[in-house]
Amino acid sequence: MAAPKKGRGPSGGQGRPGRALALILIAMVALTGGMFLSGHTTPRLGIDLAGGTSITLKAKSQPGKPDAINQTNMDTAVSIIERRVNGLGVSEAEVQTQGRDNIIVNIPKGTNSKQAREQVGTTAQLYFRPVLAVTEGKATPAGTASPSASGSPKPSASPSSKETASGSKATPSASATTQGRAVTGALTKDTSPSPSASGTPKASASPSASVDPATAELQKKFAELDCSTKAGRAKAGADVKPTDTTVACSSEGDAKYVLGPAEVSGTDVGSAKAAIDQQRGMWIVQMDFTDKGSKKFQQITSKLSTQQSPMNQFAIALDGEVVSAPQVNETLSGSAEISGSFTQQSAQDLANVLSYGALPLSFNEDTVTTVTAALGGEQLQAGLIAGAIGLALVVIYLVAYYRGLALIALLSLMVSGILTYTLMSLLGPAIGFALNLPAVCGAIVAIGITADSFIVYFERIRDEIREGRTLRPAVERAWPRARRTILVSDFVSFLAAAVLFIVTVGKVQGFAFTLGLTTLLDVVVVFLFTKPVMTLMARTKFFSSGHSWSGLDPKRLGAKPPLRRSRRVNAPIDPKEA
Repeated sequence: MAAPKKGRGPSGGQGRPGRALALILIAMVALTGGMFLSGHTTPRLGIDLAGGTSITLKAKSQPGKPDAINQTNMDTAVSIIERRVNGLGVSEAEVQTQGRDNIIVNIPKGTNSKQAREQVGTTAQLYFRPVLAVTEGKATPAGTASPSASGSPKPSASPSSKETASGSKATPSASATTQGRAVTGALTKDTSPSPSASGTPKASASPSASVDPATAELQKKFAELDCSTKAGRAKAGADVKPTDTTVACSSEGDAKYVLGPAEVSGTDVGSAKAAIDQQRGMWIVQMDFTDKGSKKFQQITSKLSTQQSPMNQFAIALDGEVVSAPQVNETLSGSAEISGSFTQQSAQDLANVLSYGALPLSFNEDTVTTVTAALGGEQLQAGLIAGAIGLALVVIYLVAYYRGLALIALLSLMVSGILTYTLMSLLGPAIGFALNLPAVCGAIVAIGITADSFIVYFERIRDEIREGRTLRPAVERAWPRARRTILVSDFVSFLAAAVLFIVTVGKVQGFAFTLGLTTLLDVVVVFLFTKPVMTLMARTKFFSSGHSWSGLDPKRLGAKPPLRRSRRVNAPIDPKEA
């Protein structure tokens, strides 16, 4: 006699619902505990709810580049500004173009909003230029032919190669005669000074009748340059081409320079970071060059290492201001360190600007507006009231139509709400997520998506009962059919949210992110909570007996009587009749 086939038992959490419930309970406790331990018990709020600063930047025309203000450059500037601000840890900074030449930057209220405002419009045009002359930052009195050498800039830098940490600080000093010769020769065709046999530049010590007008203009501009004022420093670095010999001020305003054409640009810097020099106990900015930039850096240090001070220095000029002017005594390559009177914040700010590159355009800060949270708070209150009304209507519908099953739906909604809230609170400091009004709308829409999953499962169970099955087998037979429908529905919703998040910017992304997050949580809750709880409830007398308030009363559902097939009994055959 053949052995009877073993029936397929319920799989996974169907036969052991306690395991699934324990898993989701552990997840809820862990997320809630992490939320309280981290101190972030509320989600971060966006600018429309928390207030902040709105900045309008207006692009200005570039000399010699009439077509510089175009859509490509504007989009590039938006991308760089957004990365800069987010690199400071500012949550949900919104950066977008407005019209042809305006960029709107919305910075939510926060600890780093001030630093973000200082960096949003910083052009960050970084160039490494050879130093031709240096003196103190005040204007030279009329009639003085050459600058003195009494000035020495405070910031310094020590470039280093990856193999060694050698390099010397910037201590520019030279005789007035040497500096005067450098100024005179600054606009010659060969802008890189080359030493003569005596070690001094070939240029003559003082301007003569043969000096061309451009050289005379440079001498005049250098003599009149006053770096002690902010206006003077801004004027020195304005509208200067990388290929020009120019004058510049130190960032502290205590020194002014004559600089040769740029040898290395900011695009040749691969990365930059702020670090603490353990030996000197000071903050520095470490830069690593690209392969192409490393070769350029090696060439300029090789050339400058043969010169006399101050022409053995190269200036690190950021937006026309000399951040530091280190002295070169040997050929270097690979990386560099900028050191000086940095604080932790200033070093991090500079590294952040250098890491995310130079803006392709220069901008003026057109308007700065402080945004209050009053209007957003009123809209949030209205949105929450609308959500509460919608939730109340859903509850009324569930109770009226599904009766006892509404308890399972409400518990599932509560679990989904707890998971959503804790994740939003933790994602704020983790990835910079901030809750704005569209995100709140996404959470409200998710109530309907989650409730829809319960309804699909409940209706599958009721269909099985209508076919004449009892509750426990109906719960297990309905689950595979409901599971497929729920997964397909949630996949479509998540796909729509993902596409919306990718193709949109700003606040709409908050809606898409919240919608996608709650859709994933819907799958987790249905699989790990709703289904196991339904399995347990099916074992209770209230639901299994088909109580009129259980929502599973066979009579109310119009269930068919159980199908019973009678077996045909064959009568024994009489041998006489055979």
